[in-house]
Amino acid sequence: MRRVSGLPYDAFCLVNRVWRWGVTGLFFALFGIGGLLLSIIWFNLLRLVIRQPETLHRMTLNSIRNSFRFFLGGLRLFGVMDFCFIGDEKFKQDTGCLVVANHPSLLDYVILASRMPRCDCIVKQALLQNPFLRGVIKAAGYLVNAGSETLLLACEARLQAGGTLLIFPEGTRSLPGQEMTLQRGAANIAVRAGCDVRIVHISCQPPMLTKQGKWYQIPRVKPQFIITVADKVNVIDFMDDHDLSPALAARRLTQHLRTELMRSNIQNNEK
Repeated sequence: MRRVSGLPYDAFCLVNRVWRWGVTGLFFALFGIGGLLLSIIWFNLLRLVIRQPETLHRMTLNSIRNSFRFFLGGLRLFGVMDFCFIGDEKFKQDTGCLVVANHPSLLDYVILASRMPRCDCIVKQALLQNPFLRGVIKAAGYLVNAGSETLLLACEARLQAGGTLLIFPEGTRSLPGQEMTLQRGAANIAVRAGCDVRIVHISCQPPMLTKQGKWYQIPRVKPQFIITVADKVNVIDFMDDHDLSPALAARRLTQHLRTELMRSNIQNNEK
């Protein structure tokens, strides 16, 4: 009989799964408490010490990024999950760029924001009612999805000011095994702002924290995230015809993004 650490293999897998279940619950609680402490204590201290708005905003985003790194490092240290970045050094080139990624897991934003030098994000308006997250959202200056035209203007202004905007064009977490469907919001923003688009693919095997899965539904084995940062797409290539309407350009760009994300998905599954 196969044994691991003195235990039968099946017993070891059960013990390991129970361990990961407990640690996952603990870290979910710590995530909420951490957001609350950042809002009540740390961000207020920064406001007292730093008077320049640009410096304050940069320090706030750095604090969030480092908190996410600490959070993910804890998940890796305690054996809940593991992750690997491929090409993440490209994020340093993404000033004024739109970053689009597929969305298989609840951790996708945390993972990407932990490595991006700057990460401006669009959040659901309902999150402003979350007592653990609303302080972080307001301090970071994240864009709230309150209205299409207002949001487009805010995104365009943020990109022109040198921000790096992260969007999941699927609009919600994808369902494993189902066909990928993209909304046109990301392409509309890119066309309107005339910015480059960075494509990122996230693979998680086995699936973890999916749209239909609860936090306590732990995979039998430790999940592995692989984050592949691909090349940029030049949005001008989809606007080279002067008679081409912005809506048609956005439609073509959306189709291209879907093709690229699907190709990355196939390549990662083959690996």
